[in-house]
Amino acid sequence: MSTADKPLWTPSPERIAGTQVMALIAAANARHQLSLGTYADLHRWSIEKQGDFWSLVWDDGGIKGEKGERSAIDLDDIQKARFFPDARLNFAENLLVREDDRPALIFQGEDKVGFTVSWRELHALVSRLQQAMRVEGVGVGDRVAAMMPNRPETIAIMLAAASIGAIFSSCSPDFGERGVLDRFGQIEPKLFFAIDGYWYAGKRIDNAEKVSAIAPQLRARTVIVPYIGDAEALAERITSAVSFEGFIDPFATKPVAFERLPFNHPLFILYSSGTTGVPKCIVHGAGGTLLQLVKEHRYQCDLRPGDRSFYFTTCGWMMWNWLVAGLANGETLLLFDGSPFHPVSSVLFDFVSREKGVLFGTSAKYIDAAHKTGLAPRTTHDLSALKLMTSTGSPLSPEGFRWVYEEVKSDLHLASISGGTDIVSCFVLGDPTSPVWSGEIQAAGLGMAVDVWNDDGKPVREEKGELVCVRPFPSMPVMFWNDPDGGKYTAAYFERFDNVWHHGDFAEWTRHGGLIIHGRSDATLNPGGVRIGTAELYAQVEKIPDVLEAIAIGQDWDGDVRIVLFVRLRDGLALDDGLVDRIKRQIRTGASPRHVPARIIQVTDIPRTKSGKITELAVRDIVAGREVKNQEALANPEALALYRDLPELKV
Repeated sequence: MSTADKPLWTPSPERIAGTQVMALIAAANARHQLSLGTYADLHRWSIEKQGDFWSLVWDDGGIKGEKGERSAIDLDDIQKARFFPDARLNFAENLLVREDDRPALIFQGEDKVGFTVSWRELHALVSRLQQAMRVEGVGVGDRVAAMMPNRPETIAIMLAAASIGAIFSSCSPDFGERGVLDRFGQIEPKLFFAIDGYWYAGKRIDNAEKVSAIAPQLRARTVIVPYIGDAEALAERITSAVSFEGFIDPFATKPVAFERLPFNHPLFILYSSGTTGVPKCIVHGAGGTLLQLVKEHRYQCDLRPGDRSFYFTTCGWMMWNWLVAGLANGETLLLFDGSPFHPVSSVLFDFVSREKGVLFGTSAKYIDAAHKTGLAPRTTHDLSALKLMTSTGSPLSPEGFRWVYEEVKSDLHLASISGGTDIVSCFVLGDPTSPVWSGEIQAAGLGMAVDVWNDDGKPVREEKGELVCVRPFPSMPVMFWNDPDGGKYTAAYFERFDNVWHHGDFAEWTRHGGLIIHGRSDATLNPGGVRIGTAELYAQVEKIPDVLEAIAIGQDWDGDVRIVLFVRLRDGLALDDGLVDRIKRQIRTGASPRHVPARIIQVTDIPRTKSGKITELAVRDIVAGREVKNQEALANPEALALYRDLPELKV
């Protein structure tokens, strides 16, 4: 058997037997007189008997609340379907599962500050915030917005809002004024929490001017949270503002009160990337979010109470919402804010090693950058506690898979995962009972009836097509904000295929039963009418050490589409004929002649969203001479100028 025919990792029989997946199989067999034996069996049952499956997850996951008699209704209509229509619960009540002195949250802000918050301290802070919010008139359905870094206070603010039945929405403090207002301005929050500043790559970033400009336009009570020491002074500058300490100081700790509400009561508002217009406000319900994320933490990741879970994320990415749900599983959350390569390139591994992290979650771009930086934590760090590494944000290349097993840890469950803001969770992700194959996502999530369809709406195997979900699931959005007739919601997911969720990813089932995501459907390339996923190109380009990263677009040309590849090279290197030839040969042999770009152009920066995803559509629009409507959605909008009116693209 060749290396390519061997999995990178196979869990031992002992490890498989001890997983919570196998425990759930045993529970399903006992409750329903079944004979399920494998993850595949469990998955098949979970989509055939959705009501029974999610009811079992509720019970096995220890969900607090009144479940009601009915577990699911109208499952034949994906937009009308409802899970637990009689249930009442509270999201915060299900996350504040302990009240003792064990650590709930461990925070590190680059090399500037670090501290631990116990479960008892978290309860106390949520209690005081809840009381302060009530005095401000916050009630069921009101919005609480936070422009905050990934700090313990942000989690406490969210929990306090959720305990009341308010709706929480967040973004990271690096968003510009327009980006914040495009999001929070739509939802009209009653309270606006903002950090006074933060550190990134060793630089002190003062938020005073930005917050002073945003707060009056939101017309919300503003609370300034301290980080760089300017909260009191900033609060004094803004009418109707108060410092965080001043906000909670009048209130002593008392038991947190939890408002139990219907299963689909709104919990979070998340936002589409917004690079083609004002972001859509995607509303997620408390019950569906809770059940789905408890399922993913417990069964897909096999995380347990007391495990320490780390995800490198900001509060502007849905992986923050994913991470905080680990509290419902009794996990200790490791929170990091700042640059992942400052003050040293190993800072994230330093943190995870020191705090004995069980989960290290990150992006495919971070893994690729760590690989090219030459990190080898397997030889420099104690990663004995590390059991699981997850990667998302973009497809993880085969080289990224191999680097993890060669340079991080050989006995490790590496799970590439994919879903998104739209479902605040994953469609496809890890299976702790199955092998890991290079370049592949292991499985569809339990309860998720995922498939790949061609343009005619027919299922295909080992062939590229559209990622769809053919049955309802609990974490579908409750609605879009300011979409009274549901037209925007329907158009976003249900217009392509009747009664089927169309996700917009270009995907392929593998012969191992896993999936490969080839990029977003709207960014696929169509030279000669052949659909090519951008991820296929990146997988080849990333094999070339001189190329740090790349972005590919299709340019309308001479009645067809030609592929244009932009590359960012290592410092000091210039794109010459020899490197162009190497790139083309790698793509031709590793993919196909059809994948070879017509033009390869060197750039010094690549535009990306706030969550770190490169944005092909914005580059495509600039090259075509079209306006990029919402540049505030980008982390580095100045990079777009590098792609405008290039002479190389006029011939």
